[in-house]
Amino acid sequence: MPRPAAPDIRIRRWNAGSWSDAPDAVVMEEPLQLLLDGEPLSVVMRTPGQDIELALGLLFAEGIVRTADDVRGLRISAESGETEGAVHVEASIVDSNQVDVHLARTRRRKPERSMLSSSACGVCGAVMIEDLRRDLAGLPAGPSIDAAMLPRLVERLRSSQGVFDRTGGLHGAGLFDPRGEPVCMREDVGRHNAVDKVVGRMLLDGRLPAHDSILVVSGRAGYEIIQKSITAGIPVVAAVGAPSSLAVALARDFNQTLVGFLRGERFNVYAAPDRLAH
Repeated sequence: MPRPAAPDIRIRRWNAGSWSDAPDAVVMEEPLQLLLDGEPLSVVMRTPGQDIELALGLLFAEGIVRTADDVRGLRISAESGETEGAVHVEASIVDSNQVDVHLARTRRRKPERSMLSSSACGVCGAVMIEDLRRDLAGLPAGPSIDAAMLPRLVERLRSSQGVFDRTGGLHGAGLFDPRGEPVCMREDVGRHNAVDKVVGRMLLDGRLPAHDSILVVSGRAGYEIIQKSITAGIPVVAAVGAPSSLAVALARDFNQTLVGFLRGERFNVYAAPDRLAH
């Protein structure tokens, strides 16, 4: 039986000068050990659920896999309840916080280092900016997006975050088509984990690169969000929070439209504004 993403606990609550006992939901955060061909590769702090998508999205961002055909199979705990038609999944009696990805003979390069990622932020083990940029290509022009549509996407993302409604403690990432229709919504305690889950889903569905899409994230737009989304071919990223200086520089270098402070009917455009129609 999959574990709940937001288990209930008992707490003491202070309100207007008095204490009370009350139930509360807190977001689950646990480590996921990622193995590659049986060898430890990375430890990711995440919210349990969609662990296959998370693992494959992370490997895609690192350039280790590019399609589902690069994956021969996965071993994952039967307790997770996860199955996936695009790749062979072996449900085993292994640690419930472990995913072992086995690569096909036609696999991409193996990483030269271990990767360690946390739920707070991270760049998946890359040491230098040049290392992160080595496999990225500039994004093509288009699609044309109605600028007035962007604020509505935040509410559509927010309405999909069932665990956030209970806990207030999860980040969301939503992929939309140019008309604003939802393609994939995921949430996680780590904002970049949520993006990895979205990219992993698109990888499994054979929909990468995602050139006709908009990625909306609930928090800030850090460098790792931009790097992952450019790798996935996503031309437009819109964040509720602020972008970092490195995020802006990378978006400008690779022709990605970057929107920040998307709140109410207002937002700022930091890179490649030409995709946004008046």
